Amino acid sequence: MKKLIIFDLDGTLAPSKSRMDFEMASLLASLLKANKMVAIISGGKYAQFEKQILPVMAEVGTLSNLKNLFLFPTCGAAFYKYVKNAWEEVYAENLSDQEKDKIKNAFTTAFLKLNYKHPQNVYGEILEDRGTQITFSALGQQAPLELKEVWDTDSQKRLKIINTLVPHLEEFDLALGGTTSIDVLHKGINKAYGIKKMEEHLGVKKIEMLFIGDKIFPGGNDYAAKEAGVECIQVANPEETKKQIARILREC
Repeated sequence: MKKLIIFDLDGTLAPSKSRMDFEMASLLASLLKANKMVAIISGGKYAQFEKQILPVMAEVGTLSNLKNLFLFPTCGAAFYKYVKNAWEEVYAENLSDQEKDKIKNAFTTAFLKLNYKHPQNVYGEILEDRGTQITFSALGQQAPLELKEVWDTDSQKRLKIINTLVPHLEEFDLALGGTTSIDVLHKGINKAYGIKKMEEHLGVKKIEMLFIGDKIFPGGNDYAAKEAGVECIQVANPEETKKQIARILREC
């Protein structure tokens, strides 16, 4: 029996950049009602939680239980908790302007070395400043899901970019995120860092945690949770996540 159930967001609770469905929100609400603590840790910034998660949770009427829901945007580089009917930032490990410029310049250098050509049609920013991280999204931040899902199905395009970036960004961590993204954060700030912060702020030991995500493999931004020593369950999509939550609820 685990005290804290930790979820990735995109590809785990909802399709990439998409709103979580009502069934998933109801399952999360059931975990909260069963006195489970629930944490969501994602490469996305806090604004994505406001779009993808919080409106649906409000619809299922979980406001009284939100004190046990904890949000960790940008791979744990920031933490929000529900205090007095509002979401409060507990900490944020922001990049400096100089660091952001270095990361963006490194991407430009990598693109030139690889002779990488951006797609003819992009939807929104390709390099997004998320405060605590810089995120590369190959098709743009607002690209349609159906296009994103087929752009890099085996992750090899992004892994090639990461391998080219590493010599230029040795003081940062780089990881695959979503379906077309690469996240760049301060060294040591990844989902393992988020796990450490959960121990510190929530008073839960690693043995009392369970992590559920869709990228628990080397290079994936969920893999750090496994490396941190937390029990993990790999899922392929939100439908598999629902089955895992249902199983947890049956065991409560």
